[in-house]
Amino acid sequence: MTGAAGERKSDDRKDEVDEDARLFREAVRGVRPLPARPAPPRPRAARPRARFARAERAAVLKESLDADDDDPLLAGGEQLLFQRPQVTRALLRRLRRGEFRTQREIDLHGLTVAEAKLALRQFLVSALEQQVHCVRVIHGKGLRSGHRGPVLKTAVSSVLRRTGAVLAYVSARPVDGGTGALYVLLSGG
Repeated sequence: MTGAAGERKSDDRKDEVDEDARLFREAVRGVRPLPARPAPPRPRAARPRARFARAERAAVLKESLDADDDDPLLAGGEQLLFQRPQVTRALLRRLRRGEFRTQREIDLHGLTVAEAKLALRQFLVSALEQQVHCVRVIHGKGLRSGHRGPVLKTAVSSVLRRTGAVLAYVSARPVDGGTGALYVLLSGG
């Protein structure tokens, strides 16, 4: 049964396929393709935006305008050095060499100028209450501050100069943060 019956079924299928093709060609005989049109432009995906970009830019501008520029060394990322008249050169030299044990430290990275000033003041009050003699303040080098220079460094310097209990401060040794950190000598110890 497979021989003759199988051949008949195969021939019937072939005839059906040929008939279908003939009917299709007949149905589309007078049809012409449409002239080619450019594909419609795809809608552009919305560009991602920072959620608070405008407010953040305004805050950064305000901070940079409010910053004290009384220290010309800040602009170039240079080392900082400040001492009150009662601080001897020998004491300052020891501070620069990192010979004082830093008893506390604060890292101000990522804070706005206003937040950094507040955090630094609170930190100094706490250190003085605990009679701490030497602290390290990490303000960063201002590498992401662009043309404005190291904004936090300027703010930190300003706060420290205005704090009477600060006897001296110098940029830290490279191992402790270099020009991105300060050793601060306090009168509380």
